[in-house]
This record gives sequence, structure tokens and C-alpha cells, in this order.
Amino acid sequence: MDETHDPALRSWAPAADDPDGDWPIQNLPLGVFRTADAPAPRIGTTIGTSVLDLGACSRQGLFRGSLDDAGHACAGATLNALMALGPDASTALRRQVSAWLRAGSRGGNEHRAAIEPLLIDRSRVEMLLPAAVGDYTDFYASIHHATNIGSMFRPDEPLLPNYKHVPIGYHGRVSSVVPSGTAVRRPEGQVKSESGSEPRFGPSRALDFELEVGAFIGAGNALGVPIPIARADPQVFGLVLLNDWSARDIQAWEYQPLGPFLAKNFATTISPWIVTRDALEPFRVAGPARSDDDPSPLAYLDAGAQASRAAYDVRLEVTLSTPRMRAARTPALVVSRSMLRHLYWTFGQMIAHHTSGGCNLRPGDLIASGTVSGPTRDSRGCLLEATWRGTEPLRLPGGEERRFLEDGDTVVFRAWCERPGAARIGFGECRGTVAASG
Repeated sequence: MDETHDPALRSWAPAADDPDGDWPIQNLPLGVFRTADAPAPRIGTTIGTSVLDLGACSRQGLFRGSLDDAGHACAGATLNALMALGPDASTALRRQVSAWLRAGSRGGNEHRAAIEPLLIDRSRVEMLLPAAVGDYTDFYASIHHATNIGSMFRPDEPLLPNYKHVPIGYHGRVSSVVPSGTAVRRPEGQVKSESGSEPRFGPSRALDFELEVGAFIGAGNALGVPIPIARADPQVFGLVLLNDWSARDIQAWEYQPLGPFLAKNFATTISPWIVTRDALEPFRVAGPARSDDDPSPLAYLDAGAQASRAAYDVRLEVTLSTPRMRAARTPALVVSRSMLRHLYWTFGQMIAHHTSGGCNLRPGDLIASGTVSGPTRDSRGCLLEATWRGTEPLRLPGGEERRFLEDGDTVVFRAWCERPGAARIGFGECRGTVAASG
């Protein structure tokens, strides 16, 4: 916590002081964008209704002294170089940008004169992937999600014996990670019905979303050198929203014995602005409470004294709109509200486990939480849970219903953090619309 978190801070940037907005001066997320008149990718931050071109700040020599390395990194086309510098560099960058944008700060008029011409109205920018993602790992960290799924398929043993001992994950596909707003084509694959004797090949009929949060890795570790739990959390550069689109019927046929494959590799959508670990500091909370019957984490997963600040208090929301709803101008329906603090395993534990055998994480690698479901029915983070495997369809405005997603459906994730004594910050949108196969 430092002066950049002060809830009393105000900015001269347009609409930066909207108390219900996602982008106050206390946030300052990082992303990569381009504009129609300047199509080369550039690094920026957003505040209010504007994007500050940090690449232009670098080219104009506004980063000086100890910020030389961070400024040079901001001149690139992705955030990987800044991530590689480690947490001190991104913290120093945040403090400098905050000072530039503050209303009433010392030298404020001078700062404004230099910075204001480099602000771009956010309506003019196209957001790109914030980093070149080298590897992507998806975990299964929500015990509520794991219990619900297990109850459908293994009612006598919903949780497998290893779940409370080890963070479960699988390696995902990097090439199909896409930014918010990218259309998601319905995948095709092999499907076998419960009553059929042979599989068929064709479009998935059980397309689903999965409400997740992704953590981008910062500096990373050398091959063969595990990251201890005490030093795992600083490896988180920042968080994004993540939709792990899933074809449930393809998944049911292919997942044994090696787990997800084609059912998961056709698209993973992320929100484009990375909310930095620094911005999230006021919203650190204790990791999930474990019952007396739960096993204690093994030593390499035990956060010890850090456990009281091991998790993030992020509120999550999913909305769904259909083509008929949009034609009738019916507002999107909220289908889930959950919280990141519900996770059984923290990102620090995921990182410590991921590297415990010597696996090296690199700047820009992406770690996903797995579906974030809560303990209540309205906090289930995917349609497989919300409709209980399609047996309890969602009732939509206008008489429609959904068991799984249909062509033209739009799914939007939103998230924000708020608590007394801190400024509200948001994540923006993670949006995707289902396109027909073929």
C-alpha cells in the first residue's frame, strides 16, 4: 500500500472520478492497443474514458532516471519486457503515472501539459492481447465447482481423494487465447450420446462458458528452480477475466484418460486490461477457511503468516443475451454472481505447485483459476452447473430458455473490487458472441 491507493486521490483526466466507474486513478491497468490511424500495437493504461499512450511517453523521454528500463519496456508491442523486469519496475511505473495524472499535485500543470496530448478517447482504440502468451495452464481451484461437477457424475464421491491435497490443473492451448470481443465459432468434434453405440462428428450441442480469472506471470523462474510459496505471490503481474469456453458433449467423450483436449482448445477469451497486483493491494483477504476435517496443506503449499493476505476479494458477474433479447432491447440477464475469494487454492499456491517439480514459468505465461463457483445456486460459474447438466434450463425474458449456448448468444463477464476505505476499481468486460460452426 502506498500513496497511489489513497481513496481521496483525484485526476484531471476526463471521467476519472466517476465513483461507479472501473478506471479511477487508483486502478491504472495495463494493456496493448492500436488505433485506425496508427495500427502498430502500443502499450497503454486507461483512466476514466481515456487511454494514455505509454509508448509515446517513452518516445518523448518522459520516463527518466530509475524508470529508464520500465520506460524502454513500454516502447514495445507487448507487456512481456515490463513483466520480465519484476515487481519493483511495475510499481515504480505505477507511481510515476499516478503522479502525472493527479489533480492538484506538485508540478501538476507541467505534468498535464506533457501528458494530456497523449490521451486518446477509449472509443477510438482497439484492444489487443496484452502479452505474447508462451504457456497457458488452467487449474480447477474452486471446491464448489468441483463438488457440483462431481455430484453430477459421481454422486457417491463428488470430490476425488486428491482434491484437497494438490492443486489440479492441465496445460491449455495458447494459440486460441483471444481478446474480448472476438467471435467464438462453435467447435466441431466427436460426440457420443449415452444411448448411442457409436460417436458422431459434428457441431457441439452443449457449448458452455466458464467464469474464470487469469493471472499473468511476471519475472518467472529458471528451469529446475522452484518458486517457494513465500515468494510466489510477487510473481503475479496482474489479473484478467477469462472465459474458458467448453464443449461439454465433446469433453464427455474425449476426456478419459488424459483430460481436456478439443473440448477446450478452440477459444479462450480474456479481458484486455491487466489489473495489476499493485492496484489489488487494498483488496487482499485471507485464503479460504478450511474445516477441521480438511487436511493441512503440505509445507510447500502452506502460506503460513502470509495466509491472511493470500487471496483477492474480486466480485464476478456473468450476463447472457440472446439475439431475440437484443432485437427487443431487453437487458442482458445476470446468470451468475460469484467471488474470487471462494477459491480453495490461491494463485500463490498454484504457482508454487506448478514450479515445484522444476517447471519454469516465463514472463507473460497465463495461469487460470478454473471455474469460480460459490456456495449458492446463483453463484454457479457455468451453464453445466447452473442448469444442472441441462435438466433445469434457464428461463430467459421473452419465454426463451437455455440449457447450453446457442448461436448468436453473447456472454459478458464483469468484475470489480470495492470495500470501505478504498476506491472502487474494475476489470472492464470479457465479451464473446457464439458464431455458427463451419
